[in-house]
Amino acid sequence: MALTPGQDLVAFGQQVTVGARTPDLSVAGPAQVVQVGNTALDVDRLRVYGPLRPQITLGPVQRNAAAQSVLDPDAGPRLRDEAVEAVTDAFLAWYLWGAALLVGFTLAASAGAAGLRTLLVLRAESRQPGGHRPLPEIWSDCVRGARRMAAAAVVASVLVWVAAGALAYAGAANGLRNVGSLTQLVGARQLSPEPVGPPVGGFDGAVIGDSRVARLGGPPLPDGTPDDAACQRSADSLAEQISALRGDRVLNLACPSATVASGLRGSQAEGGRVLPPQVGLLKQVQGLDWVAVAVGPNDVGWIDFLLYCYGVPDCADNLTQGEFDYRLAAFDRAFGELLVDLNDLPGRPQIVVVASYEPFPPGASCPDSRGPAEYPGLDEAKIALLDERNDAVNEVLVAGAQAYGFDVARPALRPLCGAERTGLGPDLQGLTDPFPFHPTGVGSLRMAAAVTPLLGPPARQGG
Repeated sequence: MALTPGQDLVAFGQQVTVGARTPDLSVAGPAQVVQVGNTALDVDRLRVYGPLRPQITLGPVQRNAAAQSVLDPDAGPRLRDEAVEAVTDAFLAWYLWGAALLVGFTLAASAGAAGLRTLLVLRAESRQPGGHRPLPEIWSDCVRGARRMAAAAVVASVLVWVAAGALAYAGAANGLRNVGSLTQLVGARQLSPEPVGPPVGGFDGAVIGDSRVARLGGPPLPDGTPDDAACQRSADSLAEQISALRGDRVLNLACPSATVASGLRGSQAEGGRVLPPQVGLLKQVQGLDWVAVAVGPNDVGWIDFLLYCYGVPDCADNLTQGEFDYRLAAFDRAFGELLVDLNDLPGRPQIVVVASYEPFPPGASCPDSRGPAEYPGLDEAKIALLDERNDAVNEVLVAGAQAYGFDVARPALRPLCGAERTGLGPDLQGLTDPFPFHPTGVGSLRMAAAVTPLLGPPARQGG
């Protein structure tokens, strides 16, 4: 099952791969739907006894004529029947390929066992007091034994495979009874945020995300709104820097402490105000050419792990690693939901996902890395661990963006403890600054320099 390749097909204009989950030792378990964009969903209604549990991989979702045709009252029912038939045929093809691989593996294993048995027989015959039997007789006996063993193994394997297939069919058929909707089959998910506020125009681009792009510690926006003040959005934030570089009018919706669930897809309490979901506000902005999004570190609580590493002699323990893995998996799924929202924005603006930067170079040693004297601070091993976790967050960001055809900006910010540079100053705030590890105005400019080459021609070019 693990080695049998999934069978690809197209249904409703969507890429679908049909196969089975990697088996485990449990007696029964659910089928699974895997959505590109990093979400794996157990389908508890399709509970299968035995090892053969179906798996369907979908996406990323394509918006095309074939997808829209399913809503056609005339063609829709026929297309749905064709899609069900295509998925059924693909699983049958996978099942037959699996049977062929199983028989091949069984014959190979039987041949190996027969060879071992022959060696044991020859060894036993060589030790007979009166001499061994004639070699043709020994060979004939071994061949008959090998045939019986191979036949028994193949029959047993095929019977088990047939039984596993029957159990998989029974589990799927029973689970599909009385299912009238996709929600009944796989359960409800958090709905996309509703549009918030009146329609807004006059912006070429928008920035959503967390404190890195709100630019904590910078000069406040002149004539800023109450929400701008609550989120401490700066006059040299990513949105303002891109505006200066391109001449675009850019809307900044970013806010400190924002996560996908609390900030982008859900409301957020910050600065004494309850702010509506950034995606909900974004849905009311008309005529956008592009959107830059920066999320991830807050979702995994990266600052928690950073401070922990400052405070203990060794932060590479299994407990905190398990906690990081848990948070990363939760972010994986939440980011997949955000990708769907961004993919469905009105007007289909270009989406640029901003990757997370590393605050320290390998082996850094300076006051910012050593920290207060009463704490152990960071060493080379701790910095390597933090970089590894930052890379894991970026892997989620990049994999999701690529699945939906979104662009990825990788800011090249100068880390703390790096070589001294005259002129512009540091890219990141240090431990003695108001908001350590956040970009300075220079760092914000470098982030803009990573985003702008990915965007199309400026909307106001030549105007």
